[in-house]
Amino acid sequence: MRAIAEILEAIRHAPVEKRAITNPGVLNEAYAYAKPSSFSRGMRIDLGGVTILLISGTASIDESGKTVHVGDFRAQMRRTLANITGLLASEGCTWHDIVRTTCYLRDIERDYEAFNEERTAFYKEQGLDPLPASTGIQAILCRPELLIEIEAIAMFRTEKAAVARE
Repeated sequence: MRAIAEILEAIRHAPVEKRAITNPGVLNEAYAYAKPSSFSRGMRIDLGGVTILLISGTASIDESGKTVHVGDFRAQMRRTLANITGLLASEGCTWHDIVRTTCYLRDIERDYEAFNEERTAFYKEQGLDPLPASTGIQAILCRPELLIEIEAIAMFRTEKAAVARE
């Protein structure tokens, strides 16, 4: 409870700084598509020593903006997780900083078992404990060949906050 009170006090009067996050070595920007889209891959919000990353829905897209692993749910899931990992790394954090995911599956009845197996194996590989909060939803995705899309929220303390506490 004390940690939450400290976070709230730290952000109470702090300016809110925000900027788009990207990692073009992993996946391209939405505005670079043949039909440009109006969103950032993610948003970084700095609140007086606490950083929040809001990662947009991310899928099995390569650095050229092309869908990869068409028809292969497990391979799309792994590429999606790798893309999110790359976005996290571009901001100096890891899956250990993820507090929530929202997972959109094109066909939840057909793919949920494979989804859960891949997610469980990935989280185990990352050594996550506790696991992030998560919701799984069936949805029509923005491209007909996409089978999975994941949004994520990460939170971590910045160096400035750590230094201020010492």
